[in-house]
Amino acid sequence: MKAVAVRPRNKHSIHVVDLDKPSVSQIEGGRGVLIKVLQVGVDATDQEINEGLYGNPPDGFKFLVIGHELFGQVVEVGPKVTHVTAGDYVSCTVRRPGPTIYDQIGRNDITSDTTYYERGINLRHGYMTEFVVEEDTYVVKVPEGMKKLGVLSEPASICAKAIEQAYLAQKRLQVWSPKIAWVIGSGQIGLLSSMMLKLKGIEVYTIARSKKAGNLKAEIAEAYGAHYISTQEISLEDLAKKHGKPDLIIEATGNSEVAFDCMLHLNLNGALVLTSITGGEGTTTIPSDRINLEWVLGNKLMLGSVNASVDHFRDGVQALAIGEATYPGVTEKILTHPISGFDKYQEMIDLLESGKALKVFMNVGV
Repeated sequence: MKAVAVRPRNKHSIHVVDLDKPSVSQIEGGRGVLIKVLQVGVDATDQEINEGLYGNPPDGFKFLVIGHELFGQVVEVGPKVTHVTAGDYVSCTVRRPGPTIYDQIGRNDITSDTTYYERGINLRHGYMTEFVVEEDTYVVKVPEGMKKLGVLSEPASICAKAIEQAYLAQKRLQVWSPKIAWVIGSGQIGLLSSMMLKLKGIEVYTIARSKKAGNLKAEIAEAYGAHYISTQEISLEDLAKKHGKPDLIIEATGNSEVAFDCMLHLNLNGALVLTSITGGEGTTTIPSDRINLEWVLGNKLMLGSVNASVDHFRDGVQALAIGEATYPGVTEKILTHPISGFDKYQEMIDLLESGKALKVFMNVGV
């Protein structure tokens, strides 16, 4: 079968490879699930891996199959699998266990080991192929009625975890109830986070650089009930003065300078969640004395959130379903750029590099 792969740490090495078709017998204990890949979403992570910024192949391979955002359909299951069956639509988690206690209790997403194993990212092949086999532990069912949004399951899980982590951490304050939230960035993570925060009844400002006029991202954000804000038209400082400082900031820009600039605007007792992955060696200058003073006196919190557990995937799928019921047809607008066929991998990468595509995904078996 065909797959799309890179030679990690080699710039612009994306290519098509041949792999043997997997089988459920490869998973011990009768817990295998054979999945026909229908769609695979791609994002800046895939782009940066193709640029050679990070990523490593599995042992015994010189290449890494990319793609960590899977939507597929079950073909066959092992005799011990009970929660999915042939014909079910599914997604799969990304990170696989390492040696730490967190991995042993099923929280691979917060491993404390410096070596991590992620499908399509590091030391494990990804999903951009025709079939994959998985242990049932990592397989999440997607309702048939949600199959048009199934390829957003992984991004939705990232948003669900980021929001959950903020609320869990803010239990330190006993009565924290955020009224204003900023979502910095209007890509898929920013828009899905905006939707999930609106479902919580929070006043949401979705903030990005592009102006509002004729902007699909602004249209989607406002269809969710959020306020779309262009930093070309108003600064973050003026926005905070006009509408109040945010109690919660979800940062999803892919720009480390913006991530740290957010620290200047957070409300007292607020939480800032960073979700950006920024490969490279960029540096920036920040007013460290001011930040140190305000953050200590203001009991402020910053945390990083990466990857997601099975429970976050389920929460993400549930949020997609509730969002679809609440804002019918809005989330589907995120899916802007389908690519059909492995032979068009360069078109897929070109769209990512252009920065003009909201969501690029490959149709494999649709």
